[in-house]
Amino acid sequence: MKLLSEKATCNTHGQDSSYFLGWQEYEKNPYDEIHNPKGIIQMGLAENQLSFDLLESWLGQNPDAAGFKRNGESIFRELALFQDYNGLPAFKNALVKFMAEIRGNKVSFDSKNLVLTAGATSANETLMFCVADAFLLPTPYYPGFDRDLKWRTGAEIVPIQCTSSNGFRITEFALEESYRLAKNCNLRVKGVLVANPSNPLGTTLTRNELELLVSFVAEKGIHLISDEIYSGTVFNSPKFVSVMEVLIENNYMYTEVWDRVHIVYSLSKDLGLPGFRIGAIYSNDDVIVSAATKMSSFGLISSQTQYLLSAMLSDKKFTKKYISENQKRLKERHAMLVKGLKSTGISCLESNAGLFCWVDMRHLLKSNTFEAEIELWKKIVYEVGLNISPGSSCHCIEPGWFRACFANMSEDTLNLAIQRIKNFVDSSDMIGTNVDQNNQTNQNTSMSPKKKLFSKWNFRLSFNDRER
Repeated sequence: MKLLSEKATCNTHGQDSSYFLGWQEYEKNPYDEIHNPKGIIQMGLAENQLSFDLLESWLGQNPDAAGFKRNGESIFRELALFQDYNGLPAFKNALVKFMAEIRGNKVSFDSKNLVLTAGATSANETLMFCVADAFLLPTPYYPGFDRDLKWRTGAEIVPIQCTSSNGFRITEFALEESYRLAKNCNLRVKGVLVANPSNPLGTTLTRNELELLVSFVAEKGIHLISDEIYSGTVFNSPKFVSVMEVLIENNYMYTEVWDRVHIVYSLSKDLGLPGFRIGAIYSNDDVIVSAATKMSSFGLISSQTQYLLSAMLSDKKFTKKYISENQKRLKERHAMLVKGLKSTGISCLESNAGLFCWVDMRHLLKSNTFEAEIELWKKIVYEVGLNISPGSSCHCIEPGWFRACFANMSEDTLNLAIQRIKNFVDSSDMIGTNVDQNNQTNQNTSMSPKKKLFSKWNFRLSFNDRER
């Protein structure tokens, strides 16, 4: 250990989060309909496996692209040799047009402002390297952000405290309070990062929220990063509104704010291609684009991948059909889970996007504490055989919320998962808490600024530590 670097041995990666620990338990005992029917069903992985047939059909109809050919002639050698890390122009052009299509062509993107990265993970980390000391981030948020934004960059996440009282919406008070607390802790706030649509909430930001965010960063002179990797998964109203649309509508084009707003995008969720590692940064700031392009040399997208997908995304007949059909399937699958949980007495936050539901199990807790949440979570993992993500792993400040994914499995498997939950609830002897759900939040009011800022959101629990 003494021969390793501090970065290699530090414990800030977040791997001990219950979010990742649930995966580990699943991998030890994965459900299989035939070989392991009593195994753990993976509901902690936000993968879109509902539309592979559309992708495979396109590949079968386009053998040149799939076989790395152009006009029937192999270009394998051309693709196999070194490529400029700026990326293939054909792919960048196709990607920005696809991004515009998902946004209803209400905004357009210039490929010169696009930086390709190996997935959104790399894109977010690269932006942190470019701009961050400390960033404000609404809770609850994707557990992987602790790794992506902080681990190697040294940046700090400052939570914007959102609650169920208004559906976890961002408020001006929460923004200002987060900014004030960060300042009191001597943190240099460089911007706000939001996920739109939200992971884990499955909700799109309202136009009012976006206008509030843009106004806030304009006033403070800081950056705004909009992670829009789920923009193509919006299956219900209200429709998705990109931050770029709000900038244009509110006459921020070619102002200083225009250069301080950046978008992260990926094809991992919208096309269901996380293994292809396709991410991107879009920024109107030439300095950011230049710096991020240099950094992208540490995480490039293969030329073969770019060639294949440039052909796929350029097929407008296909992309139009895919977007529509994929959203329809997501809507149907989402409805299955919500209806199934409702039949067991479990409700979900009303949502319109994403690959998951934000599930309210507060009534199943023995007490209104995060310890009780983890106790319930362990029962669901070990006894029910479902890996879902507890809200504490998403830094939710209210115990009893869970994220459950629905698009990474078959209908039969989802029905089985719902039946397992129903059996658990029907046979459970747990008494739900009548404790005021606001008590947990109110406990923080007497803390010092730094403790108040980080106590709940840096919550970590060893998988075997049942007493913490």
